Amino acid sequence: MKLFDNTEVAFSLKSDSQLERAYFLFKMIQNEPMVRIGSAVTNFALKAHLPIEGLIRSTVFDHFCGGVTEEDCLPVIEKMYAEGNVHSVLDYSVEGKDEEASFDDALQKILKILDFCEEKKSIPFAVFKPTGFGRFALYQKITEKKSLTDKEQEEWNRVVARFHKACKKAQEKNVPILIDAEESWMQDAADALIENLMETYNKDKAIVFNTLQMYRHDRMDYLKKVYAKAQEKGYHIGMKVVRGAYMEKERERAEEKGYRSPICDTKKDTDENYDAAINFIMEHPKMALFAGTHNENSSYLLMELANKYQIEKNDKRMWFGQLFGMSDHISFNLAKEGYNVAKYLPFGPVRDVMPYLIRRAEENTSVAGQTSRELNLLTTERKRRKL
Repeated sequence: MKLFDNTEVAFSLKSDSQLERAYFLFKMIQNEPMVRIGSAVTNFALKAHLPIEGLIRSTVFDHFCGGVTEEDCLPVIEKMYAEGNVHSVLDYSVEGKDEEASFDDALQKILKILDFCEEKKSIPFAVFKPTGFGRFALYQKITEKKSLTDKEQEEWNRVVARFHKACKKAQEKNVPILIDAEESWMQDAADALIENLMETYNKDKAIVFNTLQMYRHDRMDYLKKVYAKAQEKGYHIGMKVVRGAYMEKERERAEEKGYRSPICDTKKDTDENYDAAINFIMEHPKMALFAGTHNENSSYLLMELANKYQIEKNDKRMWFGQLFGMSDHISFNLAKEGYNVAKYLPFGPVRDVMPYLIRRAEENTSVAGQTSRELNLLTTERKRRKL
């Protein structure tokens, strides 16, 4: 039996009723029109303040999220760690807030999570999104190389200060911090800032991690450029490598504005790009990798690369990551083999986390084979338990 086919290990933490709920949810997600209608209805119901939070909470929210607050997530975190040796990354998944007060709140959340990480072996990383700390339009303006007004410059200085405050504390606590990637038309500003942070805080080891979305055809060149710069200046690189989360949006914008899409032409190109990135990182010293992937082939490849470059399974410079509620067959089977594995565990008020959950559902319908693989595994496990 191939490693990822072991459903007994994959779903060992799920009760029979949780297994049934997972099966029901992926059945729903498999139906694309259903996801579209469901997303629209949910958005409407939340905007109209209809009392549907309980229903959302007991179905999709509890499957894909750890809870409403950090404390809420602790039973889930401890269970995964104690029984499955799978770590958690607490991801405050509230999106689209644009006021200074919410940016300051997000920073306080991260500082609090860094304290959690220091206390608990089960939470090895902190994570945030650039737009959690500043306005999207501001990143976009800098990416487009437009000059900022005095007021905007002051605003940007506050954004930079938030990043530094989080990364400085991460360095003091010796807790690595992952910074997520977003849309291409704001990403250059974030990349430049994160490179500066790496230079400041990654002198001895990778504390600050940037994220590469490998569905972008330019990311391999960017990775090589960043590595050359780090070699020259003598600091470590931390990279979270993912396939990417904004494909439809990226393609639509490129078409609408008449520029070449930053997205690879085919899924195969993206897969090759992804594998090239993890190969490059494993091959070069002073680089640490967080491989965010739901792809079995890429996971097998990383295991082979670790073997090839004589990197121990539990070396802290190499992590596998999956989203909570998905790809348990990868996470739990890898952890059982002794690899470092972490689940991204989203949390936040139900109403505020819904945009994140809707994006997840839509992504799942657009990734060929992802949902049917989940369903096949769940079906296998249901049969196994009946026997």
